[in-house]
Amino acid sequence: MSTQEERTLARVALTWLTEPGTRSVHRLVTRLGPVATLDLLLAGRAPEEKLRSAVAARSAHGDARAAAADAFARTERLGARIVTPEDEEWPARLTDLHKLELPGAYRRVDTETAPPLCFWVRGSWPLAEALDRSVAVVGARASTGYGTHVATEIGYGMADRGWTVVSGGAFGIDAAAHRGALNAGGLTVAVLACGVDRPYPMGNAALFDRIAESGLLVSEWLPGAEPLRPRFLIRNRVIAAGTLGTVVVEASARSGATQTAHRALAIGRPAMAVPGPVTSAMSVGTHELLRDYPKARLVVGVAHVLEEVGRIGADLAPPARGPERPTDALDDEARSVLEAMPRRGRADVQRLAARAGLDVRTALRKLSLLEELTLVVRRDDGYGLAPANRVPASRAPANPASDG
Repeated sequence: MSTQEERTLARVALTWLTEPGTRSVHRLVTRLGPVATLDLLLAGRAPEEKLRSAVAARSAHGDARAAAADAFARTERLGARIVTPEDEEWPARLTDLHKLELPGAYRRVDTETAPPLCFWVRGSWPLAEALDRSVAVVGARASTGYGTHVATEIGYGMADRGWTVVSGGAFGIDAAAHRGALNAGGLTVAVLACGVDRPYPMGNAALFDRIAESGLLVSEWLPGAEPLRPRFLIRNRVIAAGTLGTVVVEASARSGATQTAHRALAIGRPAMAVPGPVTSAMSVGTHELLRDYPKARLVVGVAHVLEEVGRIGADLAPPARGPERPTDALDDEARSVLEAMPRRGRADVQRLAARAGLDVRTALRKLSLLEELTLVVRRDDGYGLAPANRVPASRAPANPASDG
């Protein structure tokens, strides 16, 4: 066995012994290396009592090195691969998890947020390349039709512009974002909270197969690992750190999607939320995210997302505005003349000038401009509105100055 294979085996064994994200284990690996750390833990010499107890409990149910060897064999049969920080395709952006500290954290899933020891990957794309220009789109499993539509549009639009769409593969918003990216012929990555050989939920099995064919399935857990509830929150730190920003499309009051956004904000990544109806329970979480975190940004579509995660000065969203009208370019005097026009019939220059409060010469100049814009027409008996701009008599506002 080569030195690199020995290190990888040790990382897999450590992942089996302790849950991903364990800070004390990551510190030991950084200081001693994975092989020496594994030897230390198996000898019962972990520096912390809590870690020693966890290792002892897991070791009572099996041998770490044997479990790692079995994981190697299963990975090969799956056609998957193990990626470690020593590999070229390791995403360097994940090192930012060193600085992830959540205010008031006390649960394990909120305190044990160290970078991963290794990943299992299904799919042909190099992991670092896939995540290099990526955005996370996450949200409620019980999404509404509105949320599903928005997530699909964002997934499609980002993929169509060459971005990787990352999500968790769940029902609802996650699945909609993945499908949107796939329908655009783009790249999407599903980060799982279980083994890559048993993607969860099973109802998305066909979707996972499509993702594995053209994108990536990624997990920190050994093949065969179950999707236990705490693992979803542990997994979410990878989605937040591996991408350039996180978009929450819909989220209930207590949602893992907003937890992903909290982790993104904690490491300095953009966190974005799509607003929804104030009457929808699936929008409570997104609205609270915007209220509670000043750095969270409201987004309503691909253009806004690109402005947050794209190149500075190059991916600005166009300002929101209504349809352009011929009258948009008129100055105040031209508008006054146009407003002075009778809704029906015609008026001479003197009368129009008086109504607009302008001298006759200025009124004539503005009438010439309005003619060029085809807003008014000139006849022998005066000026009138062009046919396309007339208001039917039944809808015309009262205008006591109008000519009959």
